[in-house]
Amino acid sequence: MVSITAAVAREHEKPLTLESLELDDLRGNEVRVRMVATGICHTDAIVRDGVYPTPLPAVLGHEGAGVVEAVGDLVTSVVPGDHVVMSAAYCRHCDKCRTGQMAYCENLFAQCFGGSREDGTTSLTSSGERISSHFFGQSSFATHANVVEASIIKVDSEVPLDKLAPLGCGMQTGAGAVLNEIRPRAGSSFAVIGTGAVGMAAVMAARVAGCTTIVAIDRHQSRLDQALELGATHTINTTDLDLVEELKRITDGAGVDAILDTTALPKLLASAVDALAIRGTLALVGAAAPGTEAPFEIGGSLVKGWTFKTIVQGSSVPQDFIPRLVSLWKEGRFPLDRLIKTYQLDQINEAFEASESGAVVKPVLVF
Repeated sequence: MVSITAAVAREHEKPLTLESLELDDLRGNEVRVRMVATGICHTDAIVRDGVYPTPLPAVLGHEGAGVVEAVGDLVTSVVPGDHVVMSAAYCRHCDKCRTGQMAYCENLFAQCFGGSREDGTTSLTSSGERISSHFFGQSSFATHANVVEASIIKVDSEVPLDKLAPLGCGMQTGAGAVLNEIRPRAGSSFAVIGTGAVGMAAVMAARVAGCTTIVAIDRHQSRLDQALELGATHTINTTDLDLVEELKRITDGAGVDAILDTTALPKLLASAVDALAIRGTLALVGAAAPGTEAPFEIGGSLVKGWTFKTIVQGSSVPQDFIPRLVSLWKEGRFPLDRLIKTYQLDQINEAFEASESGAVVKPVLVF
C-alpha cells in the first residue's frame, strides 16, 4: 500500500477535491507509474458531470505520462525507468481486440468507465472508503497509479513527457480519425467542426495527409487564428457566417470531401450533410449523451452517395499510432506543444474552467 495524492470527483458537476489516498499493491498485469504530466480532456468533464456512468467518488484522468516505477510479474512491454504515455484500456480477448480494432473493444465501457479492475476491485481507497480507479485503465489525476499494461505505450525518454501527455486521447482521436479512418486523398478538401484539442489535431493531421483545402470551424476567433498557424487554409466563424454557404463558397460549389465533427451537436451535423461533396464522408468523434439523435435529410441527398460514420479513439492501436505521432512531433509536423498550457495539480479546477471557456485548447497538469 502506497500513500498518494489525487484529485477526486465526489459529486456530479462539482469541483474536484485534492485528497490523500491509499494505492494498493500491483497486480500481475499492471505497471506502477509515477505521473509527470496528464492532459485534461472533455471526456473527464462529461464523466465528472454524470453524462457517462462511472461510479463516484472516482479518480479520473486518462491522458497520463510518466515514469515506470515497478511492474507486475506478467508485464513484458516495459521495465522500471521507462518513460510511458497512457491511453485507453481494452480487454485484449474480444473479437475486435483480436483483430486489431482495440478502439472498438466489445468491453469498452467496462474497461474504461467501470471504475474498477475486471475482478471488481479498485486500487484506490480513502481510510477504507472505496474510490473508483482504473479510469481508462489508469486514473491519471494522481501522483501515482497502477495502470493496466494494455494502456501503456513506451516512448523515447528524450522527449519531454509534458508535451506527450495529450497524445493519450484527444490528440490521438483527432489525428487518428483523419489518418487511420477517413484517410483523405492528397489534394482533397477537409473540414473540422470545433477547434479544441481534437479538432486542432485533425487540422494538423489533414496537413500531414496532403489535403490542400483545410477548413477550421468554430465560434472562438482566437482558436480559428491558431488553426491557420497549424495548417488550416480557411476558417469559418459560425457566430457570423452560415456554415453550409461558406463551405460551398470555399469549394466553388463542389462541397467538402470529408467533414469531421467534434461537437456532437445535432444541428451542426444536419447542416454538415448539405455541405458534403458527392461521395463525401461525415464523421463524428464528439461525445453526446446516450439517446441523442441527429436529423439527416435522406431524400435529395440520396444521389450524393455520402457516408456517415462514428469514430472512437481515432480507430488507432495506441502502441503503434502514438509513437508515429511522436515521430511527426519530432519533425515539427505535429506541433501539439503549441496548444498546451500547464497547471499544477492543485490548479485542476482552474484548468477545467479554462478548457470549458475556450481560453485554453489543451490544459496539462504537471506533477
